Amino acid sequence: MNIILIGIGGALGAILRHIVNDLISKYLPFQIPLGILSVNIFGCFLIGLLVSSFITTKDNNYYFFIVGFLGSFTTMSAFTYQSIELFNNNPLYGSSYIITTLVLSIFATYIGLNISR
Repeated sequence: MNIILIGIGGALGAILRHIVNDLISKYLPFQIPLGILSVNIFGCFLIGLLVSSFITTKDNNYYFFIVGFLGSFTTMSAFTYQSIELFNNNPLYGSSYIITTLVLSIFATYIGLNISR
């Protein structure tokens, strides 16, 4: 059942991310990807709000909203939530995880973009 909830939430999150990104990019054309930035910030706010206020156990709501919907709406929400949990348990591990994730993700994207050139 959890897989189905994750799948439905994920599909809805991906669709909404696409719609929000398109609308913001169309009506607020800037040099930076303001649509994705907005989605990431809003998704991070929502995961913090939901986990701290409404979803306190790994029940159906957790799998639908947190893992599925917000996980697909923005992967930044999952990354930031896990980073804060890790940082709260061990600041050195949390900091290392954040730096490693950012540096290696950017590097992997760079390598991927340049492999076919």
